[in-house]
Amino acid sequence: MLDFTSALYLGLRHPSASLPPWDALTLGRPAALMDPPEADTVAAELAALQGSEAATLLPSTLHLFWDLFRVLDDKRMAILCDADLYPIARWGVERAAGQGTPVLTFPHHDAAALTQAVRRLTRARLRPVVVADGYCPSCGRLAPIGRYAEVARRAGGYLVVDDTQALGILGASPSHANPYGTGGGGSLRWHGAFGPHIVVGSSLAKGFGVPLAALSGSRALIDRFREQSETRIHCSPPSVAAIHAAQQALQLNLRHGDRLRRRLLGLVGRLRRHLIEVGMIPVGSLPFPVQSFYADRSPPVARMIQWLLRGGVRAVLTKGCRAVAASLTFLVTTWHELADVNFVGRVAASAARGIVGDASMLSAR
Repeated sequence: MLDFTSALYLGLRHPSASLPPWDALTLGRPAALMDPPEADTVAAELAALQGSEAATLLPSTLHLFWDLFRVLDDKRMAILCDADLYPIARWGVERAAGQGTPVLTFPHHDAAALTQAVRRLTRARLRPVVVADGYCPSCGRLAPIGRYAEVARRAGGYLVVDDTQALGILGASPSHANPYGTGGGGSLRWHGAFGPHIVVGSSLAKGFGVPLAALSGSRALIDRFREQSETRIHCSPPSVAAIHAAQQALQLNLRHGDRLRRRLLGLVGRLRRHLIEVGMIPVGSLPFPVQSFYADRSPPVARMIQWLLRGGVRAVLTKGCRAVAASLTFLVTTWHELADVNFVGRVAASAARGIVGDASMLSAR
């Protein structure tokens, strides 16, 4: 069975034998008293990769967003939330709303609507905190981060970006030939948008394959977060094993990341061509490793995914953030081979004709 459901895009898995040994997974004390060994080093490397002054590590983005808006709040804050914000960041926004912070939403990726909303807030003497995802896999589009950042800066506010999808994939100086850019530093590098008013929260669990998160921003903000964060007091810090894995991921990215991203780009491009040939319509134009497709004619997507499964291909049925009711989604990683992607094309072609039977008749190799 060929599996296209893993978000380990660069194929980084970090088996225990590849990591330095550790005496204990945790120190038994909160990060507020002492950060685990190498945490500060990894955080500094991540900040430099992303284009931020400083960073701090947390066990997950849930810990991060649970605390972030309380730290940002000065009783004049109002949150402007993208209507299709990923749920974990939204949970943090909802906590802030429950504590009395005004929360408004603006249409997905609509910078003009955001600008109008920010003007209304500034007239009310409220400081806007704009919250959005750097990349939305549901519609296959990048948020207009540069425009968001400028709107927030002019109003004396913040832009908070959940960059979990983009970290490790997108980077500096994108071009037509290399739409990912280089370095894997994420959305700020891709857009060339930087400044002390931009805050980035990212999980490393996708591109870098490590179950921990990083909050990146100005040194003053990160220092304030470290002092005021409740999860740094009441929750366990990232494990020593996860920190070692993050250190390894950053080293691998530095040495091999651009080569892995070029390989990934080739696989995604081949997959898009195969699915377009059988009448599927791609959701979005960016060849990101999350690729969704819908059909405007028979067979319906729900039936197509069942036929693919019968043919030996596991994908995901998803619902997009726009008008597309249902999509067939493939998550491509560097562990896939061109032969695997070609096999998907053959099975999809058979599925489109409604004749999928024994997968052995289509042999992937």
